[in-house]
Amino acid sequence: MTTFDFSPLYRSTIGFDHLANLLDNVSASERSQSAYPPYNIELLDADKYRISMAVAGFEENEINVEVEDNVLTIAASKISNEDERNYLHQGIAERDFKRQFRLEDHVQVVSATMNNGLLHVELVREIPEAMKPRRISINEKSKQGFLKSA
Repeated sequence: MTTFDFSPLYRSTIGFDHLANLLDNVSASERSQSAYPPYNIELLDADKYRISMAVAGFEENEINVEVEDNVLTIAASKISNEDERNYLHQGIAERDFKRQFRLEDHVQVVSATMNNGLLHVELVREIPEAMKPRRISINEKSKQGFLKSA
């Protein structure tokens, strides 16, 4: 088991104390998830991402894409086919799966499409105006009355 020392982080940052919990949760979920199905995560632009997942053998109505509490969950359940097949070799797994991805606070899922056996989930980071960088003037009176002249 690997442990990390976050004490240098706490000396120079404020409000990142949840980072240790986030890393612990991510590493625990990675240990519990299998490698199936294979997937790619692409950086398309500065604030645009795409997750491409190989879902051969699944139909659109068998796949569920859901976001809750900044966790993107992609799950699939194969609808039982009443026709029993007699495989000589079965290389396409077609087994149920559930894969989760933790999203940053301002990352939104834009769309999900299927093409040629690949599920593509498009994501974008939309930073609110209040969180974008702004210039702070020095020696300017505060509108909230924190600075009072002597």
